[in-house]
Amino acid sequence: MGALDGKVALVTGGNSGIGLAIARRFIHEGALTYITGRRQDALDTAVAELGGMAIGIRGDVSRLDDLDQLFSKINNDGHRLDVLVANAGLGTVGRIEDITPEDFDLTFDVNVRGTVFTVQKALPLLSEDARIIVVSSTSTSRGVTFGFGAYSASKAALRQFARTWASELAPKIRVNVLTPGPTGTPGLDGVAGAIGGTASTAEMFTSAVPLQRVGDPAEIANGALFLASNESSFMTGSELYVDGGEAQMLL
Repeated sequence: MGALDGKVALVTGGNSGIGLAIARRFIHEGALTYITGRRQDALDTAVAELGGMAIGIRGDVSRLDDLDQLFSKINNDGHRLDVLVANAGLGTVGRIEDITPEDFDLTFDVNVRGTVFTVQKALPLLSEDARIIVVSSTSTSRGVTFGFGAYSASKAALRQFARTWASELAPKIRVNVLTPGPTGTPGLDGVAGAIGGTASTAEMFTSAVPLQRVGDPAEIANGALFLASNESSFMTGSELYVDGGEAQMLL
């Protein structure tokens, strides 16, 4: 038996990277899993890979109409949600002298506004004892992260929202934060390209990680499974770091 047999999950931003790995693991553990993504081609490719237990719905979490359509689809399919993973996010790189209003708005619209209203609009569909997992970043824990001010601030905001939601939704619904360290995804490659320089992505990000490597998305998915399963039944309002020791050992 799988840890999520008979459960229904939603993973936003589930068409690539960490979200795709989480969806893959949930399906392996028996969950019917909805995934979202902004690009139809990437979403179609992900669903084809994941198989018949995956349902893809194109949408942008920063658009309220898209969220309404997402939850209407789940409701019309006759399902309630046992696990919600608010994973969709992005980041722009820019020091204070370079950041533009457009960069700022995009980062906060997707990462913060998108997560807040994903959770709000999911509430009527959440089952008793549902689990909400908010995906954050170790960039919120580093003392200095040049160029990541807006991104780090947006992820820090999610940590505080999760604390509040855990209190507001207790005792039936558990809310926890999953905080990955640098992870080998297309998104990390994009950040490395934006920073520039001659070092590889791995070289740029592993120097601050005690385990001296970036994480594999499957390792982050292991943490998500723990928070989604009954193994974490006495946890809410917590933050689970899957980061190779980056945040805990190098602050």
